[in-house]
Amino acid sequence: MECNNRRKTESPEQNQCLNQATNIQHEALECVFGVLDSRKDRSAVSLVCKEWYRVESFSRRNVFIGNCYSVSPEIVARRFQHIRSVTLKGKPRFSDFNLVPPNWGANIHPWLVVFAKKYPFLEELRLKRMTITDESLEFLALNFPSFKVLSLLSCDGFSTDGLAAIATHCKNLTELDIQENGIDDKSGNWLSCFPENFTSLEILNFANLQSDVNFDALEKLVVRCKSLKTLKVNKCVTLEQLERLLVRAPQLGELGTGSFSQVLGTYKYLELETAFKNCKNLHTISGFWVVAAQYYPALYPVCTNLTFLNFSYAPIDCDDFAKILVHCPKLQRLWVMDTVEDKGLEAVGSNCPLLEELRVFPSDPFELGYPRGVTETGFIAVSEGCRRLHYVLYFCCQMTNAAVATVVQNCPNFTHFRLCIMDPGEPDYVTHEPMDEAFGAVVKTCTKLQRLAVSGYLTDLTFEYIGKYAKNLETLSVAFAGSSDWGMQCVLEGCPKLTKLEVRDCPFGNSALLSGLEKYESMRSLWMSDCKVTMNGCRLLAKEMPRLNVEVIKHGIDNGYPNRLYVYRSVAGPRKDAPAFVRTL
Repeated sequence: MECNNRRKTESPEQNQCLNQATNIQHEALECVFGVLDSRKDRSAVSLVCKEWYRVESFSRRNVFIGNCYSVSPEIVARRFQHIRSVTLKGKPRFSDFNLVPPNWGANIHPWLVVFAKKYPFLEELRLKRMTITDESLEFLALNFPSFKVLSLLSCDGFSTDGLAAIATHCKNLTELDIQENGIDDKSGNWLSCFPENFTSLEILNFANLQSDVNFDALEKLVVRCKSLKTLKVNKCVTLEQLERLLVRAPQLGELGTGSFSQVLGTYKYLELETAFKNCKNLHTISGFWVVAAQYYPALYPVCTNLTFLNFSYAPIDCDDFAKILVHCPKLQRLWVMDTVEDKGLEAVGSNCPLLEELRVFPSDPFELGYPRGVTETGFIAVSEGCRRLHYVLYFCCQMTNAAVATVVQNCPNFTHFRLCIMDPGEPDYVTHEPMDEAFGAVVKTCTKLQRLAVSGYLTDLTFEYIGKYAKNLETLSVAFAGSSDWGMQCVLEGCPKLTKLEVRDCPFGNSALLSGLEKYESMRSLWMSDCKVTMNGCRLLAKEMPRLNVEVIKHGIDNGYPNRLYVYRSVAGPRKDAPAFVRTL
């Protein structure tokens, strides 16, 4: 009270000085907060005091929302006044495996309606596993005059008509990135909708579209956009057309090649090789939907500077693959299909000492009538030659405990370790023991581990190891593993930084579920499907933790067991758009 009375007696000059000092303090805080790139750091400083909370809210330009139902667009708009960029994730990750039924939700339109009123200056929208219709894309194009960036990853609900609306109305567009979406691909004529005076595009990715493109429109677009750095075309673009694009855009840094298969005469091949040679800035190449190995040598001139090579759609064999890798000494990221076999991975270990990320995706394991794929031999070979490796996604047909222990001993700095043995119940094929010691070695050795996906025949011992040693683990994916509730309890009680737990086809029941009562509010989400959790267990969780959304997906005969359980924290309460098959307890 004394302070308030004193403030009332201060002169106008004193009040002006105090206001100026406050403004200077705010400006200083904004400058400090402005250098914080990590969203975790921004969230941390906002908790220091009310003043820091207000300044951080006022100065925030980018917002990341890992679950579109954890908050409402209205709440976001009330807290942040000047957002320019929004990243929003929708459906649970297991929707990629068709475990989330169609029409589950995650529609972007209610967000766009709020943003149009609050953030008409919005420039970027990055969506993952969201539903966005053509009407929403047109609404976006017409209501945000400064809009620049649209990235859609694993989204659905729209067609190329929606892309046409974006091309027609977004005059300042710099990025259009369409990846792995459930899109109604009507035609490639949407490319002709960019105005003739449009020149701002820097990133264009339509690699996953299926229809023939309007190549004349594409070529003119590439010619106009002098700042284009990334171009990823679909498989309908031929080698001759690719050569023409490269001639017109030698400044490209990332290239998605499209088809690599039609017959070229000697002269045309030399033109293609020359076009690649003139692309001095290329550091990323992907695509190769259809492969003609005789044209791979055209890539050799640019391989020297490549840092990322994406063969995840190319069934390249080990010999052709090895010939390319000889020319890739600077490679840091590599995505391949398992058709490269162990011999191809041995070439990786021999030629790519700077490799940091490896992803090996599965193909038909019995192609051409005999077993194909990769094993522990290739995995070890990579780890011996690529000591900087810290991210791996490895689909294989067999593995041993000793091999995994060797891999992590060679590369102890793994932050992401996702091992997927194709047979989910496969033990160590040499000793026939469970794969417990393999993942025990991972969590004991790799102290920086943030993401882990386990597979193979596993008992509760694996989860005891995880709970005891994986203190920096944030995301854990489990399928067809464990012996009892004890395994899940070990994880929930022992991993202090866990934010996402994904479980399917495991013997975990009510005791396992309820052991996380004190944990779930600090996590982003829990997903369980085809486990032994009952409806009574789900109801008890909802009763004990009213601030959580406990969603049950049920279909078929009601036997007291939910087919799917999705638990997540939310400040917005139960969602209002849940379909009939989703019940919020």
